[in-house]
Amino acid sequence: MEPRIDLLANELGAKISKRIYNVSLAIQQSPLPRATQDLVMLRASQINGCGFCVDYHSKDAAAAGESAVRLNLVAAWRESTVFTDAERAALALAEEGTRLADAHLGVSDATWAQVREHYDDDQTVALVSLVAMINAANRLGVIVRNPGGSYDPGMFDSLSS
Repeated sequence: MEPRIDLLANELGAKISKRIYNVSLAIQQSPLPRATQDLVMLRASQINGCGFCVDYHSKDAAAAGESAVRLNLVAAWRESTVFTDAERAALALAEEGTRLADAHLGVSDATWAQVREHYDDDQTVALVSLVAMINAANRLGVIVRNPGGSYDPGMFDSLSS
């Protein structure tokens, strides 16, 4: 499977990709726990069927020390005992924020209340922004058919400005 277009090989695509990466870097440097970020990005990518992003975020999470058990159970987090209440709130927000077309009501008040119970304002802003950005990245990956399997942790570090 080959991508339809290599966004990084195109001048405009590289410019846009760099800006998206730098927004993601700001979120990464936020007070939202990195493990939570990795789990949210992995779950949204699974839902959206973005093979490249599933590869990317599972490998980055593993490189950061995330356990294989937790990575393997992200897809079934509701039926798992390995996630904290705060992580469960973040995963619920990720699912509801990703499935907007499926859940016409969007993010439920119950999920929002759980998020606010566990995360302060800065963490909540980072979490909401993370859900939006990973969904944008997933859509780019799916549209251009970026295949999973070729990601090496840190390979995009040169995109930061």
